Amino acid sequence: MILECSTEKLKQALGYAERMTGKNLSLPILGSLLFIASGKSLRIRATNLSLGIEIEVPAKIEEEGVIAVKADTVSAAVHSFTSNENVTLSLDNGNLLLKTKQNKVLVKAFSHEDFPTLPVVAGQEIYLSAKKLIDGLKSVVYSASVSDIKPELASVYVYPSDGQIFFVATDAFRLAEKKIKGSEGEWKGILLPAKNALEIIKLFQDYSDDIKIIMSDNQLSLTTSMMYVTSRLVANPFPDYTQILPKEPKTQVTILKQDLGNALKLTTVFSDKFNQVNITVVGAEKKIAIGAKNADTGEQVTKVDAAISGDDIEMNVNYRHMLDCFQSIGQDSITLSFTDTNRPIVIRGVSDQSFLYLIMPMNR
Repeated sequence: MILECSTEKLKQALGYAERMTGKNLSLPILGSLLFIASGKSLRIRATNLSLGIEIEVPAKIEEEGVIAVKADTVSAAVHSFTSNENVTLSLDNGNLLLKTKQNKVLVKAFSHEDFPTLPVVAGQEIYLSAKKLIDGLKSVVYSASVSDIKPELASVYVYPSDGQIFFVATDAFRLAEKKIKGSEGEWKGILLPAKNALEIIKLFQDYSDDIKIIMSDNQLSLTTSMMYVTSRLVANPFPDYTQILPKEPKTQVTILKQDLGNALKLTTVFSDKFNQVNITVVGAEKKIAIGAKNADTGEQVTKVDAAISGDDIEMNVNYRHMLDCFQSIGQDSITLSFTDTNRPIVIRGVSDQSFLYLIMPMNR
């Protein structure tokens, strides 16, 4: 293997690929990157068996070849190089030699024959703009469970309906749903592991073109001109969340998002170990009261002006769950819809039907 490429482009590719490596004592090769020099490019491959990536770096190839090297070692070496110069990669006694005008680094290689292949996914195919994909995933992924005991709750459910793509996530205590316009044809919904969704967001958040997405029963692939990403899918069925969506609210509150956010942030000092705060809607006063009480720190109540219609109501919620959804609402004002003290609160941005957020009440 002998090739020359841009140090800046190599740094960027290594930054993406290193994130996909895995720490597996029984498969140490997963901590490596596979370098494949062929044609007019260097392809860098990484996988943790749940998520995989192959990135293409334009290069001048003098001699084709394949080598596997430890990801953190080669990445640290290349990131120390000056960006505005080229780097030469070659083999030296079976190891990887990297050379620039000022640097010469030898990185120990491993047997590339042990490196896993990335799956070639065949199945349902759609094209979706990266902006829409990232917007959908970012709007809901924080609502997925952090525990893998129930894999379907540690995932983002993506499915088409009525010309829209729905992104949904829930941990059984709250639920977020985001609708994105523009679904071509009908395809089977998928369950994308939330951990993989977070990595996909980071990979494509600066990409502006369409992404080719192919879905099979257990794998997903995302392809651009320079990148191929694969992800494991969850086979478990997603719960029928539409059954818990409240129909007609008895109480509706319209409030400035910033005012509610400030009140909730104050409760962080006084809430208990369960992050529990009390919300009381008082229609006659046109205010809602946000309060918290803690035996160790004290108690507080903040009243916030609001437009209120319907009955007075009181319930306890997890303040962190309520604050989390603000990142998905672009409007200055939000609506809180209440059905009963033992039914979820529905939160939306005013005049925005694309995002819906449910919070389950907490027992006292």
